[in-house]
Amino acid sequence: MSLVTASELTKTYRAGDVDVPALRGVGFTIEPGAFVAFVGPSGSGKSTLLNMIGGLDKPSAGTLTVLDTDIASLDRRAAAEFRGANLGFIFQDFNLIPVLSAYENIEYPLLMVQDWEESKRRARVTELLDAVGMADQAGKRPDQLSGGQKQRVAVARALATRPKLVLADEPTANLDHDTAYRILELMKKMRDEFGTTFVFSTHDSKIMGAAEVTFTLEDGRLVNGGGQHA
Repeated sequence: MSLVTASELTKTYRAGDVDVPALRGVGFTIEPGAFVAFVGPSGSGKSTLLNMIGGLDKPSAGTLTVLDTDIASLDRRAAAEFRGANLGFIFQDFNLIPVLSAYENIEYPLLMVQDWEESKRRARVTELLDAVGMADQAGKRPDQLSGGQKQRVAVARALATRPKLVLADEPTANLDHDTAYRILELMKKMRDEFGTTFVFSTHDSKIMGAAEVTFTLEDGRLVNGGGQHA
């Protein structure tokens, strides 16, 4: 059973009195446990696509099924509940809460989204800090961490609720090349360790090789899809 299935997915935005197509009839499937990249230049539709998979935006036409759910049919509250139960997110600008420590940032979704009891939260956060190599930085706030360290915390936070799918929109854009590779290898390691499916977007051709399956977008169209890498 596919984790994500899209068919004839279309998204058109209204800019004044002009229709601006962001996606034009895109179709693909993503299997459980995959490590997938949507690649292409800025403006190709990558972020729009990830936002729709995450239930943050709705298609103008076509069908999109995520975890056997017609995600486009969900209202705002149902979409938020679906995200909280099933999805994790990683952002290019980290989106960590400045006043919270690394530990507290990872703990945050366990408190605010799923309301885990304290002992269970502590065990999960400790497990994830160890997994991403940040146990010795647990008490530091984001402004005391490097970009790579912030993204490690962000990866751990995305995994906190044991999501089935993590969506990472340009997760390496604000990192130097070596750090970017290390973050992608960390994400792949987390996939192997926790069985989470990762879907990320990138316009960096050097980073694309880290993916095991690649979909290429140009001007909102899928021009090359589902290629497997060794």
